[in-house]
Amino acid sequence: MSLSSRLQRFAEPETLRMAKMGRELRAKGFDVIDLSLGEPDFDTPEHIKEATKKAVAENWSHYPPVAGYPELREAICTKLKRDNNLDYKPENILVSTGAKQSIANLIMALVDTGDEVVIPTPYWVSYSEIVKMSEGIPVMIRTTAESGYKVTPAQVEAAITPKTKLFMFSSPCNPTGAVYTKEELAGLAGVFKNHPEVYIMSDEIYEYINYVGKHESIAQFDEIKDRVVIINGLSKGFAMTGYRLGYIAGAPEIVKACEKIQGQITSGANAVTQRAAITALTSDLSSSKAMVKEFEQRRNVILELLKDIPGVCCYEPDGAFYVFPDVSSYFGKSDGTTTVNNSDELCFYILEKAHVTTVTGKAFGEDKCIRIAYTNSLPKIREGMQRIKDALAKLK
Repeated sequence: MSLSSRLQRFAEPETLRMAKMGRELRAKGFDVIDLSLGEPDFDTPEHIKEATKKAVAENWSHYPPVAGYPELREAICTKLKRDNNLDYKPENILVSTGAKQSIANLIMALVDTGDEVVIPTPYWVSYSEIVKMSEGIPVMIRTTAESGYKVTPAQVEAAITPKTKLFMFSSPCNPTGAVYTKEELAGLAGVFKNHPEVYIMSDEIYEYINYVGKHESIAQFDEIKDRVVIINGLSKGFAMTGYRLGYIAGAPEIVKACEKIQGQITSGANAVTQRAAITALTSDLSSSKAMVKEFEQRRNVILELLKDIPGVCCYEPDGAFYVFPDVSSYFGKSDGTTTVNNSDELCFYILEKAHVTTVTGKAFGEDKCIRIAYTNSLPKIREGMQRIKDALAKLK
């Protein structure tokens, strides 16, 4: 069979691969605890489910506009003004089947063969792979726990070349949970002001899951706003992962370009989901806030549990629902039958010996770490972390 060479340019997402392996083990009868997938274990709030039922009853079952229903695009504008004090019009909005499609649309609309895309590490696994699919060149800026896993203006300036087309980052960040302050974003905006040829993708999908204060968007700086494209969606903040709805906010020319691409791939996002999204975005956020309060409790618990594991260091996340501990002290060690040399092998070791799924840090651009999601119940988190501790204790 002769398949496209395109398939050789990028890898399968490790997050999905580990979740799949966990399901396969579970199907064989093993008790597997999932700490790998970035999916809230909460159910969608009742008022959103009622809006979904209402949409079905009212026969919202026909093809929607590719860009999204006008009422939804207006609702997104209302949300951006309410939560972020950002002024957008419906022409600035494109609705897609999840934030991942929004990112793919944007990269395909902007990046040509050989264009460079600057990405701070650690980064969400699909950033670099979608760039490769589009024949762009990912250019990584390495950050560390000591820097709070955040880039400096000087690092960004040094990474920009005449070939740079796009800068991609997230705040709050997946996988580290790092959150940029307004002052830090202002410093980055100052760099981009001097490079009018560079676009900025600001992934804000974890906006509501913030433990340190008000979310800040780099789109607030007027001098670069027309080159900033916000990525957001409903999966994380509203526990609507299976509904599949994301959106971009950006300049009309970019939105039209992304709409043109989307029109040839999926057309409009699910009609019923769009109607439910109007309710989600325009209702009060009490359900989301309650969920975040529970996530914060889980974060505090898992950080304490990590302190009890010898040789593990962990940056305290300010947002999202992951910890990203440095586990490199276990590299080169063996339990007598298995030797662990890197984060890939450590994750497989934990899955095999402890029956707990995690994700290799290598997939996020940092091989010293693994990602652990606290999107499971506190009892499952406690049990999973105890299993990990026991398995690591056997490595000598």
